[in-house]
Amino acid sequence: MKAIVFTEYGPPDVVLKLKDVEKPVPKDDEVLIRVHAASVNDWDWNLVRGKPLYIQLFCGLFKPKINIPGVDIAGEVEAIGENVKRLKPGDKVYGDISECGFGGFAEYVCVHEKALALKPESMSFEQAAAIPHAAMLAVQGLHDKGDIRSGQKILFNGAGGGVGTLGVQIAKSIGADITGVDSSEKLEMMRSVGFDHTIDYEKEDFTKTGKHYDLILDTKTNRSVFDYIRVLSPKGTYVTVGGTTARLLEVFILGWIINKLGNKKIRIVALKPNKDLDYINELFKAGKIKPVIDGPYELSEVPAAIEYFGSGNHKGKVIITVG
Repeated sequence: MKAIVFTEYGPPDVVLKLKDVEKPVPKDDEVLIRVHAASVNDWDWNLVRGKPLYIQLFCGLFKPKINIPGVDIAGEVEAIGENVKRLKPGDKVYGDISECGFGGFAEYVCVHEKALALKPESMSFEQAAAIPHAAMLAVQGLHDKGDIRSGQKILFNGAGGGVGTLGVQIAKSIGADITGVDSSEKLEMMRSVGFDHTIDYEKEDFTKTGKHYDLILDTKTNRSVFDYIRVLSPKGTYVTVGGTTARLLEVFILGWIINKLGNKKIRIVALKPNKDLDYINELFKAGKIKPVIDGPYELSEVPAAIEYFGSGNHKGKVIITVG
């Protein structure tokens, strides 16, 4: 089978190669998936480059233990291990396979059946590949950590990517008033998926406008905790789903103090992969969410697609079609 492979850390367009590799065989509790589509995520951008440092600590100090990147997949079950009970050959599935060793940028991958959900018939493989990682961050940020409620004023920082474009649709289904912050090139698209208000971060700093929000969902975490606190309403909540190691460490330490001493909350999402896919399936079938797809690109274009993702210029989810 063909797969995108890397054996050393470095720039994606340098270290990633399209190669012929051995087709995997499922273990007793695994299923073999013929991959139809995949998507690019922060995990892939960080893993291939070996940055930040904790990536190398967990994934190989001097060279990567994982050799095929790719976290989000959508495809069809081709074979199953003898202990698999929930899925059968021919099932169309999707999921976040980050806990199964990655491997999504390939024609086939073996994963534990628990990492997969059945794909609704009305959902394309490309749409399915756009959902798992980003939608779970959005759901768990808005619901589990943010305790979202109807009528709230919500702000998404870094709103034009996968988390923001899916999260705004989830929030709109609940009845929130939503502001999105991103670059000027993404604002029109953001308005088309439901943002009530948009801010070009290059022209306006949302932490200095005097406006306040009940809930902030942050995909960038590129400001001081105290900047965010200043624009939270009384009893408001700030939730981060990603950012630099230094900023996340600041959120962790100062957030604990703020949570203890004040009436505002600072929270970090520790992602639980695939936990809420049934909820997302129901929203999708009801016509309440539709992923924004950037692409699709071919498997051979994965190195360029990951570089593009890393530039931050993509809109919604960067999608790869396989086969």
